[in-house]
Amino acid sequence: MKVADILKVKGNTLFTVTPETPLAEAVASMSKLDIGSLVVIELGDVVGMLTFREVINAVVANGGQIGDRQVRSVMDDHPLTCTPDTEIDEVRRMMLGRHARYMPALNGKTLMGVISFYDVAKAVVDAQDFENKMLKAYIRDWPVEEEGDAKSG
Repeated sequence: MKVADILKVKGNTLFTVTPETPLAEAVASMSKLDIGSLVVIELGDVVGMLTFREVINAVVANGGQIGDRQVRSVMDDHPLTCTPDTEIDEVRRMMLGRHARYMPALNGKTLMGVISFYDVAKAVVDAQDFENKMLKAYIRDWPVEEEGDAKSG
């Protein structure tokens, strides 16, 4: 399974901000949309990711307040990325290695979507469920040998 397979199921809705967006506005959008990340776009290019991890770190560093900071000051400016052709197992390894929960999928410089760790876990579980159903169907349809059919040795 590849990233493109997950993106087909998720649809193509993308939530982005610019580096100059006030952090308070970005956090309000994340809350309203019930999402854990925003892709940061500048002049058409992905330049970072803002996730709840960066937001929490910024709030703690600012004495419990969001303040008047901009997204640029707290975003991850070197996010992990993948392509639509990246295998899900590779995405899982990359995310685990960096403790990343969100990963932009890029086709060249074009943002195609965001893969979350939830998306990866769901894809793996769905694939395992399908495989289990196929194996159970195969076993259920296993031909039964007649007593006279068994060969004696």
